[in-house]
Amino acid sequence: MTTTIWARHAQLPTGMTAKVRITIAGDRIRSIDRADDPRAGDIVLPLVLPGNANGHSHAFHRAIRGRVQDTSGNFWTWRDQMYAAASILNPELYFGLAHAVFVEMVSAGFTAVGEFHYLHHGPEGRPYDNPNAMGEAVIAAAQAAGIRLTLLDTLYLAGGLSGSGHLPLDPVQERFADPDIAAWARRVGDLSDSPGCRIGVAAHSVRAVPREALLQLASVAGPRVIHAHVSEQPAENAASTLVHGLTPTQLFDHSGLLSERFTAVHATHLTRDDIRRLGQARAFICMCPTTERDLADGIGPARRLADAGARITLGSDEHAIIDPFIEARALEMHERLESGERGRFTLDELSVAMSSAGYASIGWPEGGALAPGALADLVAVRRDSVRTVGTRAAQIVYTASAGDVTDVMVGGEFVVRDGTHRAGNPALLLGKALQRLRTA
Repeated sequence: MTTTIWARHAQLPTGMTAKVRITIAGDRIRSIDRADDPRAGDIVLPLVLPGNANGHSHAFHRAIRGRVQDTSGNFWTWRDQMYAAASILNPELYFGLAHAVFVEMVSAGFTAVGEFHYLHHGPEGRPYDNPNAMGEAVIAAAQAAGIRLTLLDTLYLAGGLSGSGHLPLDPVQERFADPDIAAWARRVGDLSDSPGCRIGVAAHSVRAVPREALLQLASVAGPRVIHAHVSEQPAENAASTLVHGLTPTQLFDHSGLLSERFTAVHATHLTRDDIRRLGQARAFICMCPTTERDLADGIGPARRLADAGARITLGSDEHAIIDPFIEARALEMHERLESGERGRFTLDELSVAMSSAGYASIGWPEGGALAPGALADLVAVRRDSVRTVGTRAAQIVYTASAGDVTDVMVGGEFVVRDGTHRAGNPALLLGKALQRLRTA
């Protein structure tokens, strides 16, 4: 099947371009040509962007949006409330919640997601009859929602890290953990790539994975992408330095994990040496600005990381907000607040962070670009809303929001058309899923 789209403006790798025809064959873009006018059979769209990748998601965190934001405390007190939500879920409930979250995500303009998955087992850590029942529920939810998924199955072995060493798991964390890295590797080995889904791996953090397991992770991961939470909190850095004599970044480096396949999530509290190492490795850095400010985590050194050679991507993490435009703006605006300067990231850099870099970081290097041969994933945005009217096409990232997304195509098929997701209203789906969760 061939589809042709005529876009008044389109974000091509060379920049925002007026009047282009995009020809799609199957799940790929076949050609892109300049065309002054649409022709019969063209689908006419006002402004087309490459598909956006959400590089870091915890779908179940969506259950506590708007229920924890007004409390005092910090990341650690918030974590207790997140654990309470995790304790309720089973495969059936998780499918319903994740499906609704992914529908919300696609409707907002995300076409691919890296799901940082560590909610593996049943209460008290008892495996389900199918040890991957929770992961398979997430995969099925993404397929039903029409979003590309990388399931980042996460190694989680310890309850935390203090100056005296790793802590035992608390009761809720037992659901997250496998007995050891060999058991985790066997379970992950039973997962495989499928249409629209790829399997990656993650180390939860140096808090949850002892050094001896980190030393084995690279060989277990093989060619898969590897993600990890890195230096989200100063306390993590202090404990790592006390126990290992190394910062988290240095520990990942000494374990052979820093590479072009590695994504450091957050990377908020880094030393100059950390930045140098991540840059030299050409690692990805997944910034999650709306989460980092919601949890009072801090502002990471995004510009310095990019200048060192690291590649910046974006994620919505806890889903306090699901909106690729807000995340991209926040990357720049946080830099402005930190530096006292404007224009810290160019529009092209923001576009790459939203799209092609994000796709590559979660193991889809053929996506996130409007170019011949690329995956036919794209997002159309209106330019006549109260937010976007009068905006220059190239500056749409500074004015648009999720509410301005009209059409979303994934793999050559429209999942959202004229503002309506094929699965229905995401608010209704979320309402039903959350009601079931809260009465379980």
